[in-house]
Amino acid sequence: MEIENPAFNYDEHGHQYSGHRRTDPRIAEYVYAALGSAKTVLNVGAGAGSYEPGDRYVIAVEPSRVMRSQRQTTQKAPAIIGTADSLPFDDHSFDASMAMVTIHHWPDMRKGLQELRRVTRDQVVIMTFDPDSLNEFWNAHYFPELIEVEKSRYPTIKSITNALGGKCEVQPIPVPFDCVDGFQEAFYGRPEAFLKKEVRLSQSAWRFLPEGVEDKLVKALSDDLKSGKWDKKYGKYRKKSSFTCAMRLIIAKP
Repeated sequence: MEIENPAFNYDEHGHQYSGHRRTDPRIAEYVYAALGSAKTVLNVGAGAGSYEPGDRYVIAVEPSRVMRSQRQTTQKAPAIIGTADSLPFDDHSFDASMAMVTIHHWPDMRKGLQELRRVTRDQVVIMTFDPDSLNEFWNAHYFPELIEVEKSRYPTIKSITNALGGKCEVQPIPVPFDCVDGFQEAFYGRPEAFLKKEVRLSQSAWRFLPEGVEDKLVKALSDDLKSGKWDKKYGKYRKKSSFTCAMRLIIAKP
C-alpha cells in the first residue's frame, strides 16, 4: 500500500490524543537512560510532551496547534511552532535531542533527522517501530490492512540509522502488560481495547483505511472475542507480563 502523505492531521483528529497516549514510566526509563547526562534536550514532534524528562532543560517543537494546547493538560512547557526539516537553532545547540514515535509523520524524514543531528552535540534518541517486525503481533491476523498502512508509513531502521550517521545503537523495547501509552502493541494482552472508538482514535493508522474497512476489522475481532476463538488461539498473551515486538529505541552518537 502506498500513502502519498504519511502525516496525520492532529489539528483535526488529535483533540483527545493525550488522554490515551501518555508516558509509560517503564518505557520512559529506557528513554531517560539513553539521554545520559544531557542537561539540554530538544524534543521534536513533541506533541503533548510524552517522555520528556522532568529533570532537564527541554525545548519542544510541535507544528500542531491542537497538540500544543494539550501540553497545558500534561503540565509541560509551551512548545515552539516548527517542523523537523527546518529547525530554528544553531548548530550543536543542545546536548541531546529526541523524537518519540513521530518521524513516520514527517514528509521529509531524512532531512528532519539530519536537522536533529545538526543541532545536537551528542546523542539523538528516536523512538519508533520496526516495520519488519509488525507481523509478529497477533493484530497482523485481525487487522492486515492496518498493518499494511503501518508498514508503508514507518521507515526502516536502516534508513533511520543511515540518515543519522555516526554510531547507532538499536534497542528493542519490552512493552508492559498494563502500558498506559495507547499505541497498538500496548494492548497485546488486552484486545477488548480495540473495540473502543476512543482508543482507535489515538492510533493514527486507522485514519488511513478506506471507508468501511475499520468497521469490518473491528467486527471480526469482536465476534472472535465473544465466541472465545481469540482466546483459544492468542489467550497466552493475557498472561505475558511484557511483550517485545516492534518498538525500537535508536540512540545515535556522532
